[in-house]
This record gives sequence, structure tokens and C-alpha cells, in this order.
Amino acid sequence: MKELTRGNPAKLILFFTIPLLAGNVLQQFYNMIDMIIVGQTLGKDALAAVGATGSVSFLIIGFAQGLTSGLSIITSQRFGAKDELGVRKSFAASVLISVAVTVVLTALSLLFLRPLLLVMQTPPEILDQAQAFISIILAGIFAAMMFNLLSNMIRALGDSRTPLIFLALAVLVNVVLDIVFITQFNSGIAGAGYATVIAQVIASLLCLVYIRKRIPLLQIGRKHFALLDKKEIRTHLNAALPMGFQSSIIAIGAVVLQSALNSLGTDVVAAQAAAGRIEQFAILPMMSFGITMATFTAQNFGARQYGRILTGIKQSLIMNILFSLLAGFSVIFFGHYLVALFVDKGETQVFQLAQVYFNISGVLYVILAVLFILRYTLQGLGQAKIPTFAGIMELLMRSFAAIILTGLYGYPGAAFASPLAWIGSVSVLLPSTIKAIRKLKELERQQKAEELGLPEEEHKPVTSTN
Repeated sequence: MKELTRGNPAKLILFFTIPLLAGNVLQQFYNMIDMIIVGQTLGKDALAAVGATGSVSFLIIGFAQGLTSGLSIITSQRFGAKDELGVRKSFAASVLISVAVTVVLTALSLLFLRPLLLVMQTPPEILDQAQAFISIILAGIFAAMMFNLLSNMIRALGDSRTPLIFLALAVLVNVVLDIVFITQFNSGIAGAGYATVIAQVIASLLCLVYIRKRIPLLQIGRKHFALLDKKEIRTHLNAALPMGFQSSIIAIGAVVLQSALNSLGTDVVAAQAAAGRIEQFAILPMMSFGITMATFTAQNFGARQYGRILTGIKQSLIMNILFSLLAGFSVIFFGHYLVALFVDKGETQVFQLAQVYFNISGVLYVILAVLFILRYTLQGLGQAKIPTFAGIMELLMRSFAAIILTGLYGYPGAAFASPLAWIGSVSVLLPSTIKAIRKLKELERQQKAEELGLPEEEHKPVTSTN
């Protein structure tokens, strides 16, 4: 396990981010490989069917990802504070909450899937294919939940490399199964769904075996569940639910936007699906730096290393902004070459629409870079509610673009949805971050006074910067 409470912050952040970035890239391969194989072997309609379900997947799976990230924040803070029993209790509480949420999410998502696709105005020619694909993904929520929980717990203890190794193996399985199911067994679009779920199950089992063999601190038994009380569960829910809802709130905005895109036809849906997948890779370095800051901040906050948090914020912002400039340049000038991975080169309309998206989105990646650092830093400090309010702002801005701008300007109006959402989110996060920084400086000043033995200072344990 790796403590992020000692050593050069910039170096620690960078080296923690590198395997995390590689892991996130591999995570995206789950969906991207599905889309490449589906688009090239089953055609444009099948590609559009997968793309049309992306926001639905984000809505449900995104909640699971946000929930487990919130749970791991508590674990990370206790690891930083060297509270071994607290770490085990946190893991036990996280397992209990994750199981309960998985049952509820699976039942509700499958029950309301068809009506949701209809409300989203999914084109009739792709409706059945879209339902066939996403229903398999949603039935496998347990696999996504298990992998996200276990990998987040491993990262909470400072190890971002091991989940990367397991993801690499799972992606290889996913590629092989995609090809076998679709080209050999003629299972159609459903085969891509089965391949993804099976790969996630394998990655989850690898994490579980690794924990049982190599991480004593995460080995829990019946006694640790017996130690749980309402206060412990409430502490974890207070951290996890806002982050889960934050992801879902953002996803609702994506669902509203997808509904507007569906009304513009299959070419637009296919272009958005391809451009969106390419963009996911472009922004992964920025997102990975943000996720690293959540762990870095949580561990150092638990260890009362307030000055290190301030240094980490400054250094991560500089690195992330530099990456955003490179990413924006890359998608604007080279993104259209990658669209050919998804659709035939003869689909000129799809290529033109994708370039519109790249031009609008790429120039504003710098805002997204700032957003990721601010959001995850606040989460690491235990402030889960502010990022949720920022998510509500993203919902409002995306909905404005989907309902108003798309009606006025067509696809270019829809392409402004994400940049407007980033701007709205930062407008909420920035004041709260400034307030948190001032609080950290005050805590650092009190800590130094305490070390000097000044009697006029009062010192109390803190659990958040609120």
C-alpha cells in the first residue's frame, strides 16, 4: 500500500495518476471495443443503437461508480489517519451498502428500461437493438458495482497499479468474446453486452482474490459487520449517496440531451456516439488527475497534512491545464481520423457532424480540467454536497442546450451542451473551493501554533472543511 502523506506532492500525484489513467483508458475500451466491432460488423444502425443507450448506462452505472467512490473516501481518510479498525469497518459498511443498492438498481432499471427508451425518442429502427444491448448491461450491474467497489478500495489505500493489471486482462477477454459472440455465434448486438459483463466479472474476481491474499487491511469477517451501527452506516451514506446522485444528476442531463439528439436522426446519433467515445479518451488524463486528488486529499486530510493539500491543489491544476490544452488541440485537428474506427468512410455526414462537436468542445477543455480538480478535491475533503449542487447546475445547462439551443440551431446547439455544463459546474465549485482553501490555511496555522505550544490556540479534531 502507498501512503500519499509523505514525499513530493507533484511527484506522488503524477505517479499515482499514470496507472490510474491507463486503467481509465482500459475502462473506456470496454465500451469503445464494443462500438468498433458493432459498427464495423453490424452496421451504422447497430452503432447508433449502442450510442443511444450510452446516457442510460451513464445514469445507472454512473450512480454505482459515484456511490463506491464516495464510500472509498471514508476508507482513504481513515487509512491516512492510521485507523486500521476504522478501515475494516469502512470496508464492511461499503460492502453492505453496495449489495443493497445493487439489488434496487437492477430491479428498477430493468423494470423501466423500455419506457425510458421510448421517452427518449429512440428511433424506431434501432429501438429493439438498443433494448437488447442495454438490458444485458443493466442485468450485470452487480459486476460493475463489485469491480468499482473493490478497485476503489484498493486505490483508497494508495495502490493504483493493481486495478490496472486486472483491467488489462479483462479487456483482453472482452475483445476475444466480442469477436467470438458477434462473428462466430452470430449473437448480434447482445453479444457485445455479454462480453462486457463477463469481462467485468473477471476483473472483479481478480480484485477479490488479490485482496484476500495481499491486503490484510481489507480482509474482513463477520465480526467487522457486527461492529457496524447506525452511525457508521449513516457516515458512509452521507459521503456516498451525494456522489452517486451527482453522477446520476449529470446523467439525467445526458438523457435529456440524448432525447434531443435522437429527434435529429440516426446520422446525428451515430456522430455523437463516435465523437463522444473519442472525447472520453481525450479527457481521461484530466479526469484521472482529479480522481487522484480525491485520494491524495482524503489521505492527507486524515493525516492532518493541510499544507500538502494546498500544494497538491496548485500543482495538479497546473498539470491538468497543460494536459487540457494538448487534448483540445488533438481532438480538433486529429479527431476526425479516429471516427473512421466506428463508421465506414463513405458516411461523410457522420464525419462532418463529429467535427462540429470536436471544434466546439475541444476549445473549452481547460474549463473541464479545472472542474475535475475542484470537484474531486472537495470530495476528498468530505464535502459531498457541493459537487452534487454542481451536478444540478450541469443538468440545467445541458437541458438548456438540449431544449432551447438544439431547437434553434440543430446539432451545433446540442454540441454546446457539455461546455455549458462545465461552465455551470465550475461556477458552483469555485467559490466553495476558495472557502475550503481558506479553511485549510486556518487549520494549518492552528496546527503550527499547536506544535509551538502556544496556549491561546484551541485545537479540535476535524472531520471536514465545512
